[in-house]
Amino acid sequence: MPLQATSEQQAHKSLAPGLVLATLGAIAFSGKAIIVKLAYRHGVDAVTLIMLRMLFALPLFALMAWWAGRGKPALTRRDWIGVLGLGFSGYYLSSFLDFAGLAYITASLERLILYLNPTLVLLFGWIVYRRRITRWQFAGMTISYAGVLLVFGHEVQLGQSASAAWGALLVFLSAVSYAIYLVASGEFVKRLGSLRLVGLATSVACLLCIVQFMLLRPMSAAFDVAPQVIWLSILNATLCTAVPVLAVMMAIERIGPAMAAQTGMVGPISTILMGVVILGEPFTAWIAAGTALVIAGIFVFTRMGR
Repeated sequence: MPLQATSEQQAHKSLAPGLVLATLGAIAFSGKAIIVKLAYRHGVDAVTLIMLRMLFALPLFALMAWWAGRGKPALTRRDWIGVLGLGFSGYYLSSFLDFAGLAYITASLERLILYLNPTLVLLFGWIVYRRRITRWQFAGMTISYAGVLLVFGHEVQLGQSASAAWGALLVFLSAVSYAIYLVASGEFVKRLGSLRLVGLATSVACLLCIVQFMLLRPMSAAFDVAPQVIWLSILNATLCTAVPVLAVMMAIERIGPAMAAQTGMVGPISTILMGVVILGEPFTAWIAAGTALVIAGIFVFTRMGR
């Protein structure tokens, strides 16, 4: 018995760092919406705000790509085409649509919509690769989408039907864009490694956001914003972008993708709590019920649907 107890204690100790990293990564990711909503209070638009975030994040992601690529073979032409496409879909387009949508809906609804991502990946897998959808997976999807519709219906009842619908659509399209990235990235993850691919793809997205700003805004307007926007963008680029990417990657190495994904369920809850405390967003029985449905649906989808 003492030997068995000791082995169990060692197993728990080895899991603890990974669980902590996954939890911190999920909470840090969820803080992005809060920071964006705070920045919007200072009159900045989505084009400028995402450019500032990516401008400050670019050195971190470029360093990540260099570090992960040390001693590895150079990228082929096909690799570069893949990285450009994945960077456009997974990080540039999805990030821009997300930022734009946050101008119209609460951080709580935004996080719940993005949390539907596994269901979209499954749907695309079924469309492209004809992968089977089990009864449990379909049930989990139904439960999760019912939860999002419940929270969306609550926001519509608050008298913001047009803006809520537009914002929800933009964020949903953001989730679709990121799901496309996840489905298409499988081959390149095997070839390049996850950390190197993320570093390269996000660097591409950073450059695209900067170019977008240069085409739509005069460069003199880059820092013609409130000082709070600059500091919030730096915080967004570091604490809510680069740090959680590394934390989640390190967590996956220690506890595996399945357990890391389960730990990520803390994300929507932390977003809602921060939205209530920091932004003063309402927390009602409708939001609580919708959140519970979304999390329960994803749980059924990922655990029972295997």
